[in-house]
Amino acid sequence: MTTTLYGLKNCDTCRKARKWLDRFGVEHEFIDYRDDPRSPEELVEWKDKLGGWDAMVNRSSTTWRQLPAHRKTPGSDAEWKLLLREYPQLVRRPVVVTGDGEVTQGFSDNGFKKRFGKD
Repeated sequence: MTTTLYGLKNCDTCRKARKWLDRFGVEHEFIDYRDDPRSPEELVEWKDKLGGWDAMVNRSSTTWRQLPAHRKTPGSDAEWKLLLREYPQLVRRPVVVTGDGEVTQGFSDNGFKKRFGKD
């Protein structure tokens, strides 16, 4: 089963997730979505599978806190897509997509063990 990890190459959490996948022999591809932006359609697909735009966005990030107030309340999918294309670092990382179409976010040792059957 193909696993793709989306994130930022300078993100500590993404580095930990990649090391974990390597250590447990989970073949994967890493895509830095700042270098290779995701399509609006892909962002909507992630949003649908992750529980909405609010679930996708890291509101505790420095980037979010520095946004002007009017940018923090997107009122439509189009506004969210524009915001995330402009600030890809707002997406909670990493986004993990497996060949079966499952999409999850974040990294924890126990979460990955459960996700990849490595108990």
